[in-house]
Amino acid sequence: MVAPISSAANAPWRPPPAPSGAGPSGARAMLDLESPDSIVARAAGPGPPLHFSKRCPMFAVIRTGGKQYRVARDDVIAVERLAADAGEAVAFADVLMLGGDGEPQFGAPLVEGATVTGEVVEQTRAAKIIVFKKRRRQNYRRTRGHRQHETLVRITDILTGGARPPAARATPRRHAPAEPATAEPAARTGAAPRARARSAAPSAGDDLKKIAGIGPAIEKKLNALGITTFAEIAAFSADDVERVNGALKFKGRIEREQWVEQAARLAGEADC
Repeated sequence: MVAPISSAANAPWRPPPAPSGAGPSGARAMLDLESPDSIVARAAGPGPPLHFSKRCPMFAVIRTGGKQYRVARDDVIAVERLAADAGEAVAFADVLMLGGDGEPQFGAPLVEGATVTGEVVEQTRAAKIIVFKKRRRQNYRRTRGHRQHETLVRITDILTGGARPPAARATPRRHAPAEPATAEPAARTGAAPRARARSAAPSAGDDLKKIAGIGPAIEKKLNALGITTFAEIAAFSADDVERVNGALKFKGRIEREQWVEQAARLAGEADC
């Protein structure tokens, strides 16, 4: 025979009464969840209530690398690769939202005057993914692996009101011993004439693209071999033609397209 269930079993649970005269430290606390901003622990005995904040820390939604991230201070996030070394400071100006204490701020599309700063932890790569392609009944199968380049960033601060981020910190690098200050201008002045000479060299030659069958790519290859004028091509001997054909893998293209004859005609027109 089953005993009937008493009405006391269905009654709502109530906390047991606290001992009389107990202070806030030794009393059983009761939580008041009616306040939206804080949790108030009221002691059964005399004494002020104990407040425990339940406010959300300040956070931001940023956009970088075509993705959005919800970040707060001291968070470490992995974003698309940034051009910075470990230890350097970075700033994210695309802030889409600010939240935390008070009303959230939504950008249209960006929050004006808001910036999120961070510090690069390291440059790394994500876990490998396998890309497999197959075309049935075509004997076609391709397997490729890919690891995306990523940058680990530690969020240092969320700035509002137009505050500017601090200057980027110097990154410790291993440099070669610095040259004396007096030797540097000399090296620069010596490099400038060489650069000017290299830039002036192509202009001193003829436009080899006027020869039918020579385009920009072949012209660069001929210039690399030291051939820059029509006269040089017109003076090709059989050995020169064989040498250029072998170096550029033309397989008789010079004779087939009559470069020597064309160059001789163009060189005569230039002399006139």
